[in-house]
Order: sequence, then structure tokens, then C-alpha cells
Amino acid sequence: MIRPPLSLTLTSPDATARLAGGLGALLRPGDCLLLDGPIGAGKTHFARALIQSLLQMPEDVPSPTFTLVQTYDTRAGELWHADLYRLSAPGEIEELGLTEAMETAICLIEWPDRLGPLTPPDALHLTFATTEGAEDTRHLTLTWTAPRWAECLDHLKDLFE
Repeated sequence: MIRPPLSLTLTSPDATARLAGGLGALLRPGDCLLLDGPIGAGKTHFARALIQSLLQMPEDVPSPTFTLVQTYDTRAGELWHADLYRLSAPGEIEELGLTEAMETAICLIEWPDRLGPLTPPDALHLTFATTEGAEDTRHLTLTWTAPRWAECLDHLKDLFE
């Protein structure tokens, strides 16, 4: 059952980073976040902030646009950050090992429309949108079916409404 979406307005990159860090603290292996939205909407900024919040020691968090996948050992377990923009077929996703990672690691996946039938049913979908005339403001819509996400988001939404 699809739950009602949660819509947030993030008025700055810092607000986006705070949300990412708060959500990151609640993640565990097997959790999958699908980051959707146009280029420049804030997907990679969100992913970087989330990853940084979980690292034991700070390190560079590059965009996986060209490498397709970056992996990290975090306090919460292994984390995969994937950018599927350049992929054209679900078979390429399986070759990356991403389907297995979605079961055993925390996965942040940009351009999740490329997953097609491989989309995990219990993933949390985050859709980012820019606001015309408000350069740093982002609208974020979160949708999910798994009850776990409702519990997680209840801890966070009061900070951003």
C-alpha cells in the first residue's frame, strides 16, 4: 500500500544536509533510497551529506557520475552510492552488483528510473525539485510503501515543516 507522500520545503543547502544527516542516522543495511529529480535539483548534495554523516573519518565523497558506483564503509554498514544516468538497460545494473548490494548494504541511487523492474519495492523514494526564483530552495517529496519509512520520517518531519 502506498502511503500519503510527505512534502518538505528545504530552504537552503544546510537544511538539505540536516535532513540527510538525520535520515542517515536511521538507516541500516538493506535500506534503499531512490533519489529522483532533474540535474541540479540536489540529489548529489543530499547523498554527499548523508554519506559524510555516516563516515567514521571524513573523506572526499565524489559524484559517481563517471564511476557509476562509489562504496563506503560507514558506522551503519557498507553504503553504495550509484548514479545510473549513463546506463541504458537493467542488465547493466546487475553487472555492477547493485542488485545484491540492495539486499545487504545501504544504497543511495540517483536516476532510479533506470532500474526498471529491478526497483526494490520497499525503497524510500525522494523526489527533488527546484523552485523558480528561489535558487537555494528545494521541494522534496518522499513516498514509500514499507511501514518502516513512516516510523523513520516521523522522527524527522517536525524539523522541516
